[in-house]
Amino acid sequence: MLSTLPHTLRTGLRHPGDDPRRRLIVALDVSTAAAAQKIVSAVGDSVLTYKVGMQLYTAEGPQVVRDLVASGRRVFLDLKYHDIPNTVGAAVAEAAKLGVSMLTVHACGGGKMLTTAVDAARARPDLLVLAVTVLTSLDANDLEKVGIRGSVEDSVLRLATIALANGCRGVVTSAREASTLRAELGDEFAIVTPGVRPAGTNAGDQVRIVTPAEAIAAGASHIVVGRPITEAADPAAEARAILGQISG
Repeated sequence: MLSTLPHTLRTGLRHPGDDPRRRLIVALDVSTAAAAQKIVSAVGDSVLTYKVGMQLYTAEGPQVVRDLVASGRRVFLDLKYHDIPNTVGAAVAEAAKLGVSMLTVHACGGGKMLTTAVDAARARPDLLVLAVTVLTSLDANDLEKVGIRGSVEDSVLRLATIALANGCRGVVTSAREASTLRAELGDEFAIVTPGVRPAGTNAGDQVRIVTPAEAIAAGASHIVVGRPITEAADPAAEARAILGQISG
């Protein structure tokens, strides 16, 4: 299957360097730049990449991204673009100007939208366009209610195949589907896994969750962790503990 994918995918994305800090992404799911900065300061050098999602971006706008990039942090802009191709392409072009390292689009936007997003990101060759497959808050019953039949795994594989064939360099999915993607589509693309919770922590609103070690073992190249780190008494210590789990 890998031989049919674009050459740009064959770049060793499964193992993003030897530094385990490149695998851990901390979600800044807060409402102010001040709160985000407090988390970044508390975590310190334990983490290199931070997720800016809809909540923080809507509250503070692009300046929060500029500030993180200026401070030497990598930014995963998780706005899940899903619109007509021209609109998504224009948004991706603006995100590239901000200096983000990773961003998300919805795989179900279709091949033309995905290709347009990838083309718009070419100004930044190191920018990863990641396609969201099935949200980790959904299960098979949820999908059936909106008219999508079959298992979650089938939907994830179908959407990931479309995304990679149209130039995306990675996907976002639960680690529960990651091993299937690796088996079917190969190793040379990124799998970013949200819904990761250290053993014994609250699942929150996630459904398809796994531990950090389980996610990496299943084939994830990056994991996204939010509240277990950001709400910890010692965020830096919690981040280091998770790094220890994924390194092992």
